[in-house]
This record gives sequence, structure tokens and C-alpha cells, in this order.
Amino acid sequence: MSVLPAILGATSGTPSVGEFLLWLVWIFLFVIWFWLLITVFADVFRRHDIGGLAKTLWVIGVIIFPFLGVLIYILTQHKGMAERNTEQIKAEREQLRQFVGTGSADELMKLDQLKAAGSISDAEYQKMRAKVIEG
Repeated sequence: MSVLPAILGATSGTPSVGEFLLWLVWIFLFVIWFWLLITVFADVFRRHDIGGLAKTLWVIGVIIFPFLGVLIYILTQHKGMAERNTEQIKAEREQLRQFVGTGSADELMKLDQLKAAGSISDAEYQKMRAKVIEG
């Protein structure tokens, strides 16, 4: 006999509201855990600043001690993870610009046209221009 139904007060074969909510919490935590695991593995394999041995040790550590390994990786590598994500986003954005054929100069020209036509205000123009120049 399971202890959980007794704790939640379920006496019949149908789950109680408490059991249902508890299952929702467990499913939510599982999805978050799976997402964190994928994020850590993706970051480990994307890194260029460590060698194969260090990558192997991180992977083994995360596989053998899953919760501890992921938490330690996030605590020790959070800044580098953020920088690598930013670099990847910039590289993907630039690759898309090259594929589509628009660059920063084209975007600035379009912004100038929108400002001249009165479609955007000066404040909007300055904000969008700074975003395009920033990259």
C-alpha cells in the first residue's frame, strides 16, 4: 500500500485534488529538470575554452551525480553560459542577416525612411538605431 494516498487523504480509487496537484508539481519539476540537463549538456559541448578531457569529466559528473552535477555546473559556469548564449544569438542573427541579405546599413536606411515619413517618433528612431548599431 502506498503511503502517499494515505497522506493526501485518498480513500477510493479515484485520485484526490491533492494527488492531482502533487502530480502536476512533479511533472513540472521533471520538465524543468530535463530542460536544465539539456542546457548543461549543450553548453558543455559548445564550449571552446576547455578540452575534451574536461568536457568528458563534466558529462560523467552530470551522469553519475545528476542533481549535484547540474547544480555545480550552473553555480560555477553561469557567467560563461550567459556569454556563450549571447555570442550564439549574435552569430545566428548575423547569419540570418547574411542569408536574407539585409545588414545594419540596410536597417539604418529603412529607419531613416520611416523617420522621414513620420511613421516613427524621434525617440523611437533613436532607440531602434541604438539597437541596430549595438548588434
